[in-house]
Amino acid sequence: MPRDAAELVELLDLETIDDDLFRGAQMPTSRSMVFGGQVAAQSLVAASRTVADPYTAHSLHSYFLQPGDPTVPTIYDVENLRDGRSFATRRVIAQQHGRPIYAQTVNFHLAEPGLEHAEPMPDVPGPDDASVRPISRRLQEELHADQWNVAEIRIVDTSAGAPGDARHPARQRVWMRVATPLPDDQFWHRAAFTYLSDMTLVGAAMVPHGISLGRGDAFAASLDHAVWFHRPFRADEWWLYDQVSPSASSGRGLVLARVFTQAGALVASVAQETVLRPRQDRS
Repeated sequence: MPRDAAELVELLDLETIDDDLFRGAQMPTSRSMVFGGQVAAQSLVAASRTVADPYTAHSLHSYFLQPGDPTVPTIYDVENLRDGRSFATRRVIAQQHGRPIYAQTVNFHLAEPGLEHAEPMPDVPGPDDASVRPISRRLQEELHADQWNVAEIRIVDTSAGAPGDARHPARQRVWMRVATPLPDDQFWHRAAFTYLSDMTLVGAAMVPHGISLGRGDAFAASLDHAVWFHRPFRADEWWLYDQVSPSASSGRGLVLARVFTQAGALVASVAQETVLRPRQDRS
């Protein structure tokens, strides 16, 4: 998996096979399946390659259909659903072995002036504060999470053991960024953010139940994933991933997240639902 921004760009820079048809490469990984953030980001790149430059992606909505095979390339088939004066829409089907593994719809928008408001960033320690701890290399190895190598991730806090937090019994906040500088083009920052946006989310839903993927007492798999881009930002500069899980039931957990720059600007929102099951027999 990518170890720095240059390798991440290489992974996401798709080969054009034909009109609206692209091939995504793989990198060596210890994972038994393709990382969800990778197929989401490659799909966004494929869709973006089929629209004119003035349009930028403002939202994507997607479903994970089958586990991806990390030993073979992924084919991305893009369908043009709309080319309007202000908005354009594309649908992407990612395929391996002749079957779909992921479906994404992306909407693009021409920038225009409009009304402005945004929620403020919560009051949290900065990424360099002594109370903020980095994700351990041991945890990454236990999770086979070598996709995290390209990112710096520092945990701010969770709602575990926090008295009086009735509004958010399942909450997790982390600082994240791509570990090395990306190209200046916002295209790559949206793609890189989409790659990273699939990291750590499910942890917020596990907090009140005392379960952990690292200990092997839980099973989780992403079902769907949505991103809204509100304002331009750099994915290689620190951003706060403020995650809450409003509900877990019927073997599923929902996580909603707000994304803030270190300066406090609300730049993106993310939603994901996952299969979430405690393992009754760890053997």
